[in-house]
Amino acid sequence: MNIIDSLTWRYATKKFDSSKKLSVEQLNTLKQAFNLTATSFGLQPLKLVVLSNSKLKEKLTPLCYYQEQVAQAPHVLVLCIEKNTTTANINAYFDLEKQIRGTKEEVVSKFRNQLVEMYQNKSEEEIQQSAIFQVYIALGNLLTVCAVEKIDSCPIEGFIPEKVDKLLNLNEKGLKSVLLLPVGFRAEDDIMNGLKKVRKPLNKTIIEIL
Repeated sequence: MNIIDSLTWRYATKKFDSSKKLSVEQLNTLKQAFNLTATSFGLQPLKLVVLSNSKLKEKLTPLCYYQEQVAQAPHVLVLCIEKNTTTANINAYFDLEKQIRGTKEEVVSKFRNQLVEMYQNKSEEEIQQSAIFQVYIALGNLLTVCAVEKIDSCPIEGFIPEKVDKLLNLNEKGLKSVLLLPVGFRAEDDIMNGLKKVRKPLNKTIIEIL
């Protein structure tokens, strides 16, 4: 199937087949896709929690307003932001660039200092809002990769972040949950399975300036 066929095949799964698990290779593909997502300045202020524990997923479900996909799916991906981007985070990025690319300090020092100053002048709220926007880029990337790999998914914004953070001990890790993405395989009796996708025609959503 080509990419458009795959995206047409995809929908927000309402019921997962809890007996079907993702393979190690499929999970690794999603992890790699998340890690390769574009982020501002390449700083990657995001983390992905892969939740597979059945008891924790059951506890998570009421915190998601009882959306049953959370308990049914073999894995729930929790997309998080780091609460702050510190000078140490920025320095770690440039040190990694030097290690991987063999870049000299004199090449990166000016940009390093610019970013350090930029982030020192931002409030924590501004830093977190910027990171939240980047989480949505990561979500879009994961949804597309899931479609190509024929992995079903259901993006979820409707949950209580503070309680999810407490349940998963995210505060202790300096993280905040932003989005959830249950992943697995659709149940045959999912009410959405086989229905035609409803989308506006292209001439209603695309504006071309020639």
